Formats: sequence, C-alpha cells, structure tokens
Amino acid sequence: MEETPPPPLGCNKPHLEKLTLGITRILESSPGVTEVTIIEKAPAERHMISSWEQKNDCMMPEDMKNFYLMTNGFHMTWSVKLDEHIIPLGNMAINSISKLTELNQSSVYSLPSAPTLADLEDDTYEASEDQPEKPHFDSRSVIFELDSCNGNGKVCLVYKTGKPALAQDTEIWFLDRALYWHFLTDTFTAYYRLLITHLGLPQWQYAFTSYGISPQAKQWFSLFKPITYNTDLLTGETDSFMNKLDPSKVFKTKNKTVIPKKKGPVQPAGGQKGPSAPPAPKPSSSSANPIRK
Repeated sequence: MEETPPPPLGCNKPHLEKLTLGITRILESSPGVTEVTIIEKAPAERHMISSWEQKNDCMMPEDMKNFYLMTNGFHMTWSVKLDEHIIPLGNMAINSISKLTELNQSSVYSLPSAPTLADLEDDTYEASEDQPEKPHFDSRSVIFELDSCNGNGKVCLVYKTGKPALAQDTEIWFLDRALYWHFLTDTFTAYYRLLITHLGLPQWQYAFTSYGISPQAKQWFSLFKPITYNTDLLTGETDSFMNKLDPSKVFKTKNKTVIPKKKGPVQPAGGQKGPSAPPAPKPSSSSANPIRK
C-alpha cells in the first residue's frame, strides 16, 4: 500500500517538516484549526519514474523527480471547529506516479459521434507578454493531471511541444470548470511552494484567474490569510459585501448567559402599600383666619 495512517500531531519526523516547509506549526497555532493531518507516503523507486517516462514518452522534470524520490505523492488536510461542528477546509494534494495520468481525450459521453476535448480548440487566442501561449487539447500538447482540486478544476503538468516531450518544455497550468486555461508557474518547485503557502484553502487556484475567487472563499481567505496571497484582491469593491471577521471572536467559546427573572408589574402609586408619608402639619388656630358670614 502507498498510504499509511496519518502521523500524530507534533511528530518529530524531519522529512515531514522539510516536506511541509513547517506549515503545520502555523496551522496548529491558528484559532479554530483542528485535525491537521498528513498522509505519509513511501518514496517512489527510480524504476517507477523510468517506467512512467517510457510509457508516456515524456521526460520528467528534475525537480519533480526529486519530489517523488522523497514521497510518492502528497496529501495534507486540516479542518476548523465552529461551535461543536468540525468542517473540513484545507486540502493540499499532488497525485502519485500511478495517478499521474494523461488528461482524458476520449469522447465526453463515450459515444462514437460525441465531441472530445480536442474539438474545443480555439486558435483565436494568442499569447501576449503577460500570458504565455495556452496549452492545446490536441496532439500539440501533452497534459497530465496533478490535482483534481476537489472538483473545482484541475492543476496540470503541461508539455508544450508534444511527444517526445522534453523536461525543459514543462509548465504548470490550471484548467477551470469552464475548460479555460490559466497559467500558474513554469516549474514544479514554484507550484509546490504556491500550494503550501496558500494553505490549501478552497479555490485558491482561482486567485490566478481574471475573475478571482468566490465571495464565500474570500471569507475563509480573510480568516486564514495565505502567506503569499495578494491582499489587494480582498479590498476595494469587495469591502461593500464582505464581512469583517475577527478569528479570535469567531472561534471563541460561547458561554451561557444567565437570564434574569422578570419582575412583577409595577403597581400604581396610589395602590402601593408600605410606610406612608408623614401627614402634613395642620395650621394653628392663631394663624388661621376663618371667614364668617
């Protein structure tokens, strides 16, 4: 089996500390965070990498080889506790070599005349100085899935020159649910750092798109700020609808408040019982001047 039970929190395994860049300590010290787990995986054998290269006619980048020689895939998760409910939130994953498969180019509905991804090619898009040329679904590019992003899209290792593919021709791209491409990094190492420093927050890949992350994801980003996230995207127009949340107050334990007993209705002044006011002094006979008829 590739996977073993998650190591306990606070484990002193140096290779796990090196693999996660110490991010576990940051998460464990954050308010409300619980169940920070890493699924430990054994290192891949060199023959597994060679077999993958021969099978796919692609040379794996050197930094990616070094990663798989340390661990055959990566999976780290963490949750938050709200009241008595534990909500899974962070998810960081990189497929193992056996799951590093080429993006499916078969028919979408498995019918002979059904469209394929190659039919979605649009050559009207051109590269610019700010954005490199996008990958192609046809034979011009070779695409492998690194992470399924919990159904929010796919992070892909892309060979830009087709087969046979060279290691220096690789880039990391994000394919959103609408099948649009968004450039992430030009090396696997740079992408891995993005994955770790964004804490695996939901939809963090959409921060590198023109339309950004959803309002719901922005709320989580405001609570657990990524280490390298551009905070300018959380200000400006979003201030009009985004709640200002304080983590120390959101995850604070709620104490039960004692409800005071209701007092009885106040009686009118004339009907109250109790010590009466002293009677007014009677006027003396010497000072009184009665009127006689």
